[in-house]
Amino acid sequence: MARYTGSVCRICRRENLKLFLKGDRCYSEKCAFDRRSYVPGEHGQRRRGKTSDYGVQLREKQKVKRMYGLSEKQFHLCFQTADRQKGITGTNLLVLLERRLDNVVYRLGFANSRTQGRHFVRHNHFKVNGKTVNIPSYLIKVGDEISVGEKSKEVQAINESLDAVVRRGVPQWLELERTQLKGVVKSYPARDDLTMPMMEQLIVELYSK
Repeated sequence: MARYTGSVCRICRRENLKLFLKGDRCYSEKCAFDRRSYVPGEHGQRRRGKTSDYGVQLREKQKVKRMYGLSEKQFHLCFQTADRQKGITGTNLLVLLERRLDNVVYRLGFANSRTQGRHFVRHNHFKVNGKTVNIPSYLIKVGDEISVGEKSKEVQAINESLDAVVRRGVPQWLELERTQLKGVVKSYPARDDLTMPMMEQLIVELYSK
């Protein structure tokens, strides 16, 4: 599967928003977005022209897709699933993205970023309800318990991430049991629980064309 191998700081600059793709570095003075918060490239500092409605919708889709680290195909399949569900399609989409195992691992503080969370999941570091799951796109359900595998409890990167979770905080829809290295899904996230600036209706309009 194709994956982005370039500088992720360029992604934040292109979307004109700090997406926290590099974990702790994004909170430090080394953050490239804070130092160069303009579009990357030779002409990045020039004044931006007027963007069409389609351009605004496309940028919003690209921003959310990149925030969660999905390919175009993965993101479109997620949208199609959300569109088939009852309720508001845009909200359904965001809830599905939040329910991904790699995102939950990140939200609980076991990883510094979603990319690192995806890496940990693929390397069999986590269990869901006592069974090892190595599929980052696995959708968690209410009541599921996500725990660090016994052999993975000594992994330095996981423990360092947990030490830094105080700054980021754990969402209300999740419960972290720090000493036991596990978390529980108390409920699905509500739209108000997602604090990053996302206009999901623009994504719905884009895919509805």
